[in-house]
Amino acid sequence: MTYDVAIVGAGFSAIALTINLLDILPPEATIAVIGDDPGFGRGTVYRTEFYLHRLNVPAARMSIFPDQPDDFTDWLTSRGKAVSPDAFASRGDFGLYLRDRLASRLRAREHRARLDFVRAKAVSCNDGQGDGISFVLDTGGSLRARTVVLALGVGSAGLPVASDRVSAAARGRIIENPWTMGWLSHVGRNNAICVLGSGLTMIDQVLSLRARGHRGQIRALSRRGLVPIPHLDRRSEPVAVDLPDGAELSQVLHALRRSADDVADWRSVIDGLRPKTQALWQGLTMAQRSRFMRHAMAWWNIHRHRIAPDVHRKFQALVADGTVEVEAGFLSGIHDDGDGVRVEYRPRGSQNATTFIADLVVNCTGMEKAGIRHSPLLRTMCDLGLIRIDELGLGIVVDKTSRVLGDTQLQNAGLFAVGALTAGQFWEITAVPDIRVQAKRIAKAISAELHVAEGRATRRA
Repeated sequence: MTYDVAIVGAGFSAIALTINLLDILPPEATIAVIGDDPGFGRGTVYRTEFYLHRLNVPAARMSIFPDQPDDFTDWLTSRGKAVSPDAFASRGDFGLYLRDRLASRLRAREHRARLDFVRAKAVSCNDGQGDGISFVLDTGGSLRARTVVLALGVGSAGLPVASDRVSAAARGRIIENPWTMGWLSHVGRNNAICVLGSGLTMIDQVLSLRARGHRGQIRALSRRGLVPIPHLDRRSEPVAVDLPDGAELSQVLHALRRSADDVADWRSVIDGLRPKTQALWQGLTMAQRSRFMRHAMAWWNIHRHRIAPDVHRKFQALVADGTVEVEAGFLSGIHDDGDGVRVEYRPRGSQNATTFIADLVVNCTGMEKAGIRHSPLLRTMCDLGLIRIDELGLGIVVDKTSRVLGDTQLQNAGLFAVGALTAGQFWEITAVPDIRVQAKRIAKAISAELHVAEGRATRRA
């Protein structure tokens, strides 16, 4: 059959959009959600049951509904898990909340659009000519939809070193995707671990290792050796930042520093900037964006994407007692060394390479930017000209309404993207508070277009 809407993906972006569509579309509308993740909407991140895997945003700002800010905290309270608005709930609880909010919509069968979950992966499609796009599924079937929303997440980034600098024998000791989590059960109590990357994923994996009985040395290696900064136990109120119009990037940074000097806690300045971040990014030239990514992004990330205070305290205790070492350097090779691997790197600020031995190497360098490498579907769509990669490789090109712009640089009227794939346009579009707003806007746009299409069909009849 041909659906009115197909959502390609099964993570948070997909569930946020699905809930909004169920709230707004008429009962005669049809929706298909295509995804092969058994934990639809929760994904790996929100399926975790480890209590120290916390949200990085306070509970009061994690409602899936932008116009119902207390929805998540109310849900926690109703289940005997009341937290203060400034507290950081577990990611597992947030995943259960998402599942519950979707289930409440699904129970109203007679008063909502038809929704089909298609347990498959879309691997290819046609060129979108005519009324909609047809997808080929890895199960051997196919599916067609008049309107399509790409809600695909991004895959794990590859190792930060050329493939010919990693020996074949060493690859068996490299964990390419730490979120598979199964690797933890094979770690020896005293194994020496090398973690590539020093961000949020590194901290999650270090604490997971310790909770499962690992007591060996852990060495985290990243280019700058920067670690996320904690939230305060009690959040400061956001402070509005006065930024000069049309300013150079250096002037914007100077204004931020000046504002931070005038308040008790710089975090209030960063939080006050949040409503302006997308517009600020869109006002930068491509050269300015590129310069920001090269020179300032790493510092932005650790100040903007902070961690729960108690998580930070536990991690810092491991650093203080020497269990964890964080080093700044450039990886140059990983080679077999008998019972382990030899990690070669050049310390930052030095011209001389050095090495250390590890039993396992865990890749925590983050996510692939545009998500093209790991997705046969997106590669096909790119080849067909339905989508194109933005100049900085952050995502696919969309306009300010999240409509995809193909090779012709015209809107693909029936093709949208949501979430991380739209980072080239919106920059800040990976956290729940940003995606929920985008999902609601896309749902409204789709509803309006379906209404127009129905009107045309009625007039033709």
